[in-house]
Amino acid sequence: MVFYLTQGLHHSVQQQPNREATVFGARRRTWREVTDRVARYAAALTKLGLQRGDRVAIIALNSDAYLETYYAVAWAGGVTVPGNIRWAAPEHLYALQDSEASFLIVDRNFLPLVPALTAGCTFRAVLFLDDGEAPSGTQSVQKLIAETAPMADRCGHDEELAGIFYTGGTTGRSKGVMLSHGNLISNFLCSSTVSPYGTSAIFLHSPPMFHLADAATIVAITMVAGTHVIVPFFSAENVVKAVEAERVTAVVLVPTMFGMLKEYLAKNPGDLGSVTRVTYGASPISEALLRDAMAMFPNAAFSQAYGQTELSPAATILEPQFHKVEEGGKSYLRSAGRAIPGVDVKIIDEDMNECPRGTVGEIAARGPNAMLGYWKQPELTARTKVDGWVRTGDAGYMDEDGFVFLVDRVKDMIVSGGENVYSAEVENAVSAHPMVAECAVIGVPDEKWGERVHAIVRLIEPGALTQEGMIAHCKTLIAGYKCPRSVEFRTDPLPLSGAGKILKTELRKPFWEGQTRRVG
Repeated sequence: MVFYLTQGLHHSVQQQPNREATVFGARRRTWREVTDRVARYAAALTKLGLQRGDRVAIIALNSDAYLETYYAVAWAGGVTVPGNIRWAAPEHLYALQDSEASFLIVDRNFLPLVPALTAGCTFRAVLFLDDGEAPSGTQSVQKLIAETAPMADRCGHDEELAGIFYTGGTTGRSKGVMLSHGNLISNFLCSSTVSPYGTSAIFLHSPPMFHLADAATIVAITMVAGTHVIVPFFSAENVVKAVEAERVTAVVLVPTMFGMLKEYLAKNPGDLGSVTRVTYGASPISEALLRDAMAMFPNAAFSQAYGQTELSPAATILEPQFHKVEEGGKSYLRSAGRAIPGVDVKIIDEDMNECPRGTVGEIAARGPNAMLGYWKQPELTARTKVDGWVRTGDAGYMDEDGFVFLVDRVKDMIVSGGENVYSAEVENAVSAHPMVAECAVIGVPDEKWGERVHAIVRLIEPGALTQEGMIAHCKTLIAGYKCPRSVEFRTDPLPLSGAGKILKTELRKPFWEGQTRRVG
């Protein structure tokens, strides 16, 4: 069997040539049009000197042109290197130098970065993605597409490298996760056995396209000839308006986005009834917020996908039938689901031995979706991918029926007075209070306990709750030693990564400057 990234384009133009493929603002294109543009875009890159395996970096907000870039680079035999839109210039420069990118593609939002990036790197070309005249020192992608004849597809396949997705980097060296064509297509196929997108799917891209949570849906929706509705970035207003205007049927969101939608809809009622499928993941979600999300999307079947970039990205899925308060006498709402067909998942100890059911250990997974490795980091690859098993760095346990329960990132575990406290469990308790808009739980230095559990909370109504009130609330839900010993209330939203995850590293910094964490 041959897996290659552009296969979805060929199937879509063969089977649904006149169906809307992309919707971006007022611009609409069919699969026939998109595929023709991709073939011309790829030919232009090739004429500019792109050779098989060359890396092409893109730094841009979401757009139909971003989607076309993914496919054009693959069509030309290249490797896409998406840039995190929240990075500063030095972080982008590191990834560009590390990946030895031959081309840089930017939209108008990131033009100010170009002088610093071109000063530190040598590119065959710098391309301007947006409409309009290309600024000095760049070439217009839109003009190149218009003026270049299409070329035959020379996409890589199977174990050939398709993309390098940089992850981490909040401390230390960023990791370039190498994913092959086989990784990306097999993950779509394995996931589809339990959570399929139908051919009538109208999907809304609101998470950033540089992140694999969204990039994987580009692959999935294209494979089934669905429609990509694209907004430049996530905002509650963007999502609600796009869903209403285009009758969107499917979305992928992270827990923080549900909270933002809840706040927006409280003041700006909207109709999300067209959505029949909601997939969520990327970070733990409280049961209270999940119930709120279900109320916001009353006609949607909910699925949780758990995984990471190194797994292309899914390893487990919690299917819609388990999104009930009680199922078979027990609740699965806090479960990340079970291993998808074709992927093996187990819980291991430090020596890679499988843990007994119910025992917390590290989640490990293997399958055709497991990354090739980390770009130019063979030692880290060897530590992370052991005998085909990817060590995720996530702590969790598996019950007797194979359901995985995620309790924390291993590095986020708090050791207080010799007891292990999992921040996700505490956050679940904090979030259950009706006044909590968002929260994060971290370990901070403590003379007596080594680390103490510290909650950072933003309330729906500032001043509506005291530290003592929050701690008392938590004590009704979890053991006393797990409860926050200190609570900090903030009025501004907590810092988020480009993928919408709360940046705990940033929250810890003021507490740990000049000190060495005793754990992780």
